[in-house]
Amino acid sequence: MPLDDRIAAVTDRIIARSEGPRGLYLERMRRLADEGPRRVHLTCGNQAHAYAAMGEDKTALVGDRAPNIGIVTAYNDMLSAHQPFKDYPDRIKAAARRVGATAQVAGGVPAMCDGVTQGQVGMELSLFSRDVIALATGVALSHNTFDAALYLGVCDKIVPGLIIAAATFGYLPGLFVPAGPMVSGLPNDEKAKVRQQFAAGEVGRDKLMEAEMASYHGPGTCTFYGTANSNQMLMEFMGLHLPGASFVNPGTPLRDALTEAATERAAAITALGNAYTPVCDILDEKAFVNGIVGLMATGGSTNLVIHLVAMARAAGVILDPADFADISAATPLMARVYPNGLADVNHFHAAGGLAYMIGDLLDAGLLHDDTLTAAGKGLALYAQEPTLKDGALSWADGPRETLNDKILRPAADPFQKTGGLVELSGNLGRGVMKVSAVAAERHVIEAPVAVFEDQADVKKAFQAKQLDRDVVVVVRFQGPKANGMPELHALTPILAVLQDRGHKVALVTDGRMSGASGKVPSAIHVAPEALDGGLIGKLQDGDLVRVDAVEGRLEVLTEGVADREPATPDLSANSHGVGRELFEIFRQAAGPASTGAGVVV
Repeated sequence: MPLDDRIAAVTDRIIARSEGPRGLYLERMRRLADEGPRRVHLTCGNQAHAYAAMGEDKTALVGDRAPNIGIVTAYNDMLSAHQPFKDYPDRIKAAARRVGATAQVAGGVPAMCDGVTQGQVGMELSLFSRDVIALATGVALSHNTFDAALYLGVCDKIVPGLIIAAATFGYLPGLFVPAGPMVSGLPNDEKAKVRQQFAAGEVGRDKLMEAEMASYHGPGTCTFYGTANSNQMLMEFMGLHLPGASFVNPGTPLRDALTEAATERAAAITALGNAYTPVCDILDEKAFVNGIVGLMATGGSTNLVIHLVAMARAAGVILDPADFADISAATPLMARVYPNGLADVNHFHAAGGLAYMIGDLLDAGLLHDDTLTAAGKGLALYAQEPTLKDGALSWADGPRETLNDKILRPAADPFQKTGGLVELSGNLGRGVMKVSAVAAERHVIEAPVAVFEDQADVKKAFQAKQLDRDVVVVVRFQGPKANGMPELHALTPILAVLQDRGHKVALVTDGRMSGASGKVPSAIHVAPEALDGGLIGKLQDGDLVRVDAVEGRLEVLTEGVADREPATPDLSANSHGVGRELFEIFRQAAGPASTGAGVVV
């Protein structure tokens, strides 16, 4: 099937827009690649320091033909998604030795969990942790002793931060190695129901704790389709996982076999062999378009609208929020995974998963097949799925028909004709809305605003019954410059309660919402942010605002708002405590959401 004209048009304009920075980036990568294997440039003293603790691998490391793989790991044992990485380095080193290579843990990166910090002050460090991860990876790889890298990370900011660094070290081949989702627990819709009941005062904290613990109950990624699992999807659509690696549960023989196979592949694609595949050649404009198509077809996390822009900039590719909206308009919504449906990612995987989706989207002409991937040439490789027979790993064609049409449908008969995201623009600025889980009758909300500058005050107003009406809740001074752009997902249960009482409800914010947020219409990532001169900073209680996902408009209808003086909040409380004082320079340097809210890109 020829490439869809709409996808081709967006790709062409991204290529044209990126010509200068992409050309400069590739020129730099080629120059670095031409210097040859990294270790050649180290002195004997440099190398002795690098290999001193490597035991039986010392001889191979000193030689110049054995590939050396750097492992960058986000392991910690507090977070379920990253706990399985504990034993990966030993498994990787053993697999490397079997193919005549070596591997070293180059360094670790922080991995924080938005589930732990949701609604807490620590969330104000969350977005900036992406840039810290990129910096930490840069330090790890700066020892210049590696011929390829394996990136061990899963969750919200971890994969984007690792991608920014992998692109910066784009002359090195690299693969991303996932840990997989935890097995299914309490269904996500039942958990959400208990959260709403708690917010409404209908059940106590004991019932809430019981539901939360039954949902988040073991090693692996959370099973809802939020940012973490959207990251895993992206790594396949963009060709940086091995095919079918994303949603295999931790601690299974197939999971271990895929980790070993990733090691073997990393060794095979270094500049020392005949299949040199640097990351810079994988992360091109077409790969990013494929990733956005995957995001829309699955109804993925709005956080990736920010992260993909930043990730692309690290590879010299310039994305704009309008690219996401136009790709969304051309891409059918093929999946219903919570919060866009009742299924979790394990159910999605069993129904055919990414192999089915990629194959069907390729057949529909909605993906670029002519991409270079870590697995080889062509995205069609990712329409295959791994199998393990008698201990031997192989790949076979994935399903060509959905195995559960309540979870997964073909592009020709989707759940919706367009993807899960719209761009909003108007006199309030630019923002985005995830509409895949929002009922059609709620796509347009026009109501007076209630203005807040702290999400805790929204909860107080709800408890005081001041929001029991048609209302657009505005939470401002939540952008990257103001307080690090925290997620406001903790507001979802109370806004959902208001909505379920029959009120017209919407949220407008220059902050973020969780990738798990869904049913309440939310205009998020509004830019310019309030602290950067955005009109959202001049709104007052009672102003009439229209949030229109049909026409893509975000407007204040009350006259004279632009003539007002902007609000001047006291942000001193956001500048210290729980490490926030360490990030003052990040807040000062952060770019707008529309360019990725980046500090290092």
